[in-house]
Amino acid sequence: MEFSLFAHMERLTPDQPHDQLYEEFLSLCRIADEGGMRAIWTGEHHGMEFTIAPNPFLSLVDLAHHTKNVRLGTGTIVAPFWHPIKLAGEAAAADLMTGGRIELGIARGAYSYEYERMLPGMDAWEAGQRMRETTPLLRKLWQGDHAHEGEFFNFPASTSSPKPLQENGPPIWIAARDPNSHEFGVHNGFNIQVTPLWQGMEEIETLMGRFNDACASFDGPRPKVMLLHHTFVGGSSEEVEQGVAELSRFYCYFGAWFQNKRPVSQGLIAELSDEEIAGNAMMAPENIGRDLTVGTAQEVIDQIKRYEDLGYDEYSFWIDSGMSHERKRASLSRFIEDVMPAFA
Repeated sequence: MEFSLFAHMERLTPDQPHDQLYEEFLSLCRIADEGGMRAIWTGEHHGMEFTIAPNPFLSLVDLAHHTKNVRLGTGTIVAPFWHPIKLAGEAAAADLMTGGRIELGIARGAYSYEYERMLPGMDAWEAGQRMRETTPLLRKLWQGDHAHEGEFFNFPASTSSPKPLQENGPPIWIAARDPNSHEFGVHNGFNIQVTPLWQGMEEIETLMGRFNDACASFDGPRPKVMLLHHTFVGGSSEEVEQGVAELSRFYCYFGAWFQNKRPVSQGLIAELSDEEIAGNAMMAPENIGRDLTVGTAQEVIDQIKRYEDLGYDEYSFWIDSGMSHERKRASLSRFIEDVMPAFA
């Protein structure tokens, strides 16, 4: 089992300076690098202070100057917002600038809020089809002189400029949930990243089953599969209880963004009342505490051992949570110092 960090800048109130939030983001990434994590992942989002990440390549190129060993991954590029030639070229340039440390996670996107602003009229189905057309083109463009006629893109013979530093280009990961997405990724030789969100062990087992089924239907090498999960390691049961309450609140806001029904001003969604949060039974603390990877160090070790037994190759510590920077640092440090050695 290998370990990585999944992180973004997240802004909860208008009084938080963006430059301070970025320094805090860098601080967490340095901890991950110095602590021996394999990779750092950061994603792509637009117009949302909830997750600030307009271009992950910018962040990753900067992170290359603040870290030494970690791989640097997009978690994830929203494929429908990119032309394949542009994505191939920017990924290759980032790979060159980082000394060959880039890994490319790709998804269809999740928020209709973003679809409405970036590609009005596009729905999740079309977004998925765009991703499936775009992603296989990247390796062909890195090889060069590739022409394409498809449903969404048509271009004459084209070549990524520059070429990536890594031979055959950065490893590609597909964010997969339904069986067809797993099959698409595996059959194209891509690694798989799964995110069960708040849905617990049953979903974690289901997603691994879909990955295994896709591998069984493919006469080729088995790719890697990564589990991305919200994680909190507390020093006491009281700290764990507080962390669960904070993650419950985070998921109430996540759901509000996903539903795209609430007013947004200056990139901040209208505040949820205490009554609205308390009334969200799905995201109640007792459910969040049961279904996320949270607990004391030994409790988290026991949970991740179950994921390892299922066959996951990498566990990614999702740290976005609405917690204070100090609490994020403490949890991540406990994970590195007290949890990761159990898997050495």
